[in-house]
Amino acid sequence: MGLGIRVRGRPDRIRISMTNEYDIAVIGAGAAGTMAAIRSSQLNKKVVLIERNDSIGKKILMTGKGRCNITNSAPVDTFIEKFGRQGNFLRSAFFAFFNDDLIDFFRSKGLEMKVERQGRVFPATDSARSITEVLARYLSENHVDIRYNTRVSNLKQKKECFELGLEPGGILRAKKVILATGGASYKSTGSTGDGFCIAEGLGHVVVPLKAALVPLKTMEPWVKDLQGLSLENVRILFECGKKKITSSVGELIFTHFGVSGPLVLDMSGDMVAMLEGHKEARLFIDLKPGLKPEQLESKLMHKFSIKGTTAIKNLLKDLLPLRLIDVFIRLLDIGPNTRASQITQKVRRSLVSLLKAFPLTITGPLPLEEAMVTAGGVATRQIDPRTMESKIVPGLYFAGEIIEGAASSGGYNLQQAFSTGYLAGEKAAHA
Repeated sequence: MGLGIRVRGRPDRIRISMTNEYDIAVIGAGAAGTMAAIRSSQLNKKVVLIERNDSIGKKILMTGKGRCNITNSAPVDTFIEKFGRQGNFLRSAFFAFFNDDLIDFFRSKGLEMKVERQGRVFPATDSARSITEVLARYLSENHVDIRYNTRVSNLKQKKECFELGLEPGGILRAKKVILATGGASYKSTGSTGDGFCIAEGLGHVVVPLKAALVPLKTMEPWVKDLQGLSLENVRILFECGKKKITSSVGELIFTHFGVSGPLVLDMSGDMVAMLEGHKEARLFIDLKPGLKPEQLESKLMHKFSIKGTTAIKNLLKDLLPLRLIDVFIRLLDIGPNTRASQITQKVRRSLVSLLKAFPLTITGPLPLEEAMVTAGGVATRQIDPRTMESKIVPGLYFAGEIIEGAASSGGYNLQQAFSTGYLAGEKAAHA
C-alpha cells in the first residue's frame, strides 16, 4: 500500500498514514478543493486532498496582483447577475456559504479583511499568501491527508467506491469524489484541463472552453512604448461589425502586446465572443468620460487662448500621462514644439476626437492558457445545484472553475469557488 503524510496539529507532529481508503477524495487544492476538503473533514469524514503541485493555492497567490481579491461585498442578487445564464445555478451554493461567511472564516483565524472600491474584498495584509496560510492551518487542524506532486490519471466508479489511479503511481479508493481541478487557464498553476477529461470519460458534457478575463492583443506597434501605463477613470467602447458594447468607468492597462486591466478583463468574455469570425475589431478609449465633446473643445479653446506661446507637448501635460503625449502628437501629425496659437481648428477637433475615442485595433485575445478564468466547463444541467453532485454519476461532485460559467473580475469567481467547494464538501459528507 502507498504511503501518505498526515499532518496533525502542529506542523512538527507528523505521522505516516498507511491507508489508501477514504470517505472523500478531493482532486485539486485550489480555493474550491481546499474548502471542500476542510468542510468534509469538519463533518468527521476521512478526507484526502490530491494536488499536482508542491503546495496548495497556486492560483490564489496570483490573483489580484498578488493581493488576492477574495470576494465582493455585493448582495447575492448581484453575484447571480454577474454569472449571467449560469447565475441561478449558483444560488444554493451562495446561500450555503456567502461573502460574510467567507470573511468570518478567515477572521476566525486572525486574518482581517478590507473592502475597497467597487466592493472588492482583500486581506488586510495585502498578501495572497495570508489566504493560503489560513487554508493550510484549517487543513492541518482538521487532519486532511494531502498528497502533493500527485496527478489523478484516471477515475473509475466501482460498486461501492471510486478508484483513483495516481501518477507517479498507486491507487486510492474513496466512497465519494469531489472534482475541483480548475479550468484550463494559467497552466503554470496546474490547471491543465485534466478534470474535463475525467468528467468526459464518465459521460459528462463539457461546454466548449473559452478564455474569460483575458488580455487583448492590438495591431499598433507603439503600444510597446506604453507598457505598464495605467489609465484610470476611463471608459471603453468595443466595436466589431455592427455590434458595440460599452464599459463603465474604470481602469485600463497597456501591455507589451496590447491592453489589459479591469475594464478589458471584465468585458473580454463578450469581446472574444464578438470577435469570432472576424480578424480584427476596434476599441476606443474615452479618456475624458466626464466631459462631452463640446465641453472638451471649449476647455481646449480657453487653454490655447491663454497659453498661446506654450508648446503643445507641454500643454498636453494637464490632459494626458506623459508617455501618451508622444503618441497623440504622432497621431495628430504635428511637431512637439508646435505652439498652442498655431493649432488649427481641424487639429483641435482631431485632438478632441482622440481624447474621446482613442482608437486601437484588436486582433484577438491571448491564448486560453494565459487567461485568468476559463469560461465553459462541465455543463450545469448535469449537476444538481442543491448539492453539486453529478446527475449522471452518483457520488461524484463538482466545485469551482471546472463548472460551466464565469463572472467578471471583482472577487466573484473566487467566491464561486469557495461557495461551491463548501456546498460540495458538506453534501458529500452527509450523503
